[in-house]
Amino acid sequence: MDITFLLNGERVELRDINPLMTALDWLRDHRGLTATKEGCNEGDCGACTVMVTDERGARALNACILFLPQLHGKALRTVEGITAPDGSLHPVQQAMVDHHGSQCGFCTPGFIASMAAAHLNGDGDHETALAGNLCRCTGYAPILRAARAARSAPVPDHVKDDPDLISSDMSAGGGNQDDDGQPAPRQRWQPETADALAQVYAAHPDATLVAGATDVGLWVTKQLRQPDPVIFLNRCADLQQVEIDADKIRIGAGVTMDRVLTLMEAHHPSYAAMTRRYGSAQVRAAATIGGNIANGSPIGDNPPALIALGARLHLRHGDTRRDIALEDFFIDYGKQDRSKGEFVEAVTLPADAPVFRCYKISKRFDQDISALLGAFNIIPRDGTIASARIAFGGMAGVPKRATNAEQALAGQPWTLDSIRAAQAAMADDFTPLSDMRASAAYRLRVAQNLLERYFQDIAGTRTDLREVQP
Repeated sequence: MDITFLLNGERVELRDINPLMTALDWLRDHRGLTATKEGCNEGDCGACTVMVTDERGARALNACILFLPQLHGKALRTVEGITAPDGSLHPVQQAMVDHHGSQCGFCTPGFIASMAAAHLNGDGDHETALAGNLCRCTGYAPILRAARAARSAPVPDHVKDDPDLISSDMSAGGGNQDDDGQPAPRQRWQPETADALAQVYAAHPDATLVAGATDVGLWVTKQLRQPDPVIFLNRCADLQQVEIDADKIRIGAGVTMDRVLTLMEAHHPSYAAMTRRYGSAQVRAAATIGGNIANGSPIGDNPPALIALGARLHLRHGDTRRDIALEDFFIDYGKQDRSKGEFVEAVTLPADAPVFRCYKISKRFDQDISALLGAFNIIPRDGTIASARIAFGGMAGVPKRATNAEQALAGQPWTLDSIRAAQAAMADDFTPLSDMRASAAYRLRVAQNLLERYFQDIAGTRTDLREVQP
């Protein structure tokens, strides 16, 4: 596979690359750019953060789970390129010096890359922008002071990478077809339309699909797997579309979670608040909603929320498409209703759901896997419950509705007594497991408590512990 991109402002052409080589390994081992560090090697610590620019703008990404083909047609900037060509410091670098934001310095390059991306984008929510960068010796107070101090400084011209410098069809040698008339390797394994993806995936149904690589990246770095072949979806522009009409939203499978966050802020604020805690800024900028659904994790945060909203999933195999209720996609642990060569194309959900709420329970507020996630959409009319959709993640081998609790609520008055009855019925819905995140008893008790939290939330009671004041 051949790719072309900008590295710190200079054009780079790579031929016959290993598609599973990470940007981090290439930078350190093949370019000698060793300021970008390897820490956790799974996208948690942020030591490997780099700045990537394309037609969407600049964003911070984890280089340790960013495969080289995902850089094609983009601009990559490391901490070496955040410093000006003449050696002068970027404002965030100078602020880190002035405010004593570094001690051992191992995490510092990653912080600089995240801060530079936020500075370029005018993002003043530094706590969120830096939640994916860990520091164990300096402490966060001086780093946050540095980020705030640099906020008003002008953006240096040298970091304003223009994605138009690399055309969307740029190829590092070779045409679009092999001698036999088939798509050339990059076009075959990195299709640019859903139609092209459908064709190649139908022909190679055992291939691994890679969207943001926030999951598959760990297969390679932690499990030392080498999936082959691999089809990269990040250039399928039509999978990255969002369509909104009066009553529904269709989200393409390739829409990243940072875009989902922005979209949900306007339509489902509770969903947005949960998405704010979905990984880090680096993870949200890479992970896709379709990937989160398709991997079938019982603790994925999107499916319970979408199930409670009554979402429908759009699947495609070749030229054949079908729609199913999202809840029907999850059959059993590790098993989904998806045939070989079939992929998730989009998901559709209501544009409005005034009483929808979802709550994420985890040990850490930021960047943690859920112990459980509860999503509720209970609609009362004239004091009586007209319909109820309740879904949980982390309570079974798949994201699952609490059907017994829903039935206990249906047709009942919208009162705390009805909630209590549904809480009891919930014990028949789930037999959760105990693991390192939570015990089975804890999960069931908290799931029941979340139903009461929902009742109080809808009544106007402040239920967010970060808002409740003593």
